[in-house]
Amino acid sequence: MTGGSTTVRSAPRATELRGACSCGWRGSTRYPLDWEAVDRRRPYLADTSGPEDDWDTHITEVQARTVPVPADLTALLDQAEERLTALVVDEPLAALRAVAALQRLTDRVAADAAFSVDTADGPRWDTVAQALGISEQAARSRLTHYALRR
Repeated sequence: MTGGSTTVRSAPRATELRGACSCGWRGSTRYPLDWEAVDRRRPYLADTSGPEDDWDTHITEVQARTVPVPADLTALLDQAEERLTALVVDEPLAALRAVAALQRLTDRVAADAAFSVDTADGPRWDTVAQALGISEQAARSRLTHYALRR
């Protein structure tokens, strides 16, 4: 969340809050911050529900525009995470070995996918960014990173 500020006792102090996202989105609604109602020893307990609700709405809208991951693959990934998490407790070296195999697999598939997105004229970064649910800059960075790891 971002906030406007005013100078009090030579230090800037937020006067309002608004939702923000790493994609560059900033909420339009500004929520006043009443420092009289905030416990100065525990400012993290201040009411941030307004900006958080705005962010939740933003994320829901972003997810609605992204390319869906097939349900069977999502289930498989969830199952792999569960199994690996359990393996960390019982057999941490086996978990590390499995993670290394997954990294090799994902590196190879990511490179293939990155090259498949590219067209003769180059990818349309706005389309790629929207499909992945990230900013255009992040999309360029991600695809370049994947392509160069080959």
